[in-house]
Amino acid sequence: MSKERPPEPLDFFIWTVEDVGLWLEEINLGNYRQIFKENGVNGEYLEGMSMFTTEQILRFIRRCHMKWGDFITLCKELRRIKVACLKGEQKIRRPWWAPSCLSVVFIKVAKRNRQSRVVSLKLEP
Repeated sequence: MSKERPPEPLDFFIWTVEDVGLWLEEINLGNYRQIFKENGVNGEYLEGMSMFTTEQILRFIRRCHMKWGDFITLCKELRRIKVACLKGEQKIRRPWWAPSCLSVVFIKVAKRNRQSRVVSLKLEP
């Protein structure tokens, strides 16, 4: 396996298909990485799963050939990330382009902004 860095959990709703694959490896569901990629499962799709009907959930499980227990694990891990986002427990790293003298300011603003994005996603119909 290459030394790919796992995606930032705080940004899970903007993950690419590749980010989702890395995350699946991290939560021991890497055997679904290829099928998720083939089905175009990205962060936006994962976020939308909270609005799925029972029929849509069953269709997703069948399409991805998931075991029921693995689907439960997937949902628990998504919930863990969302709760950590809302509590502000995720680390925020200064991007490479931001000057180091602004690190503290950047991190405070980014944390506030990211938390509000997660909250707004939960409030949308």
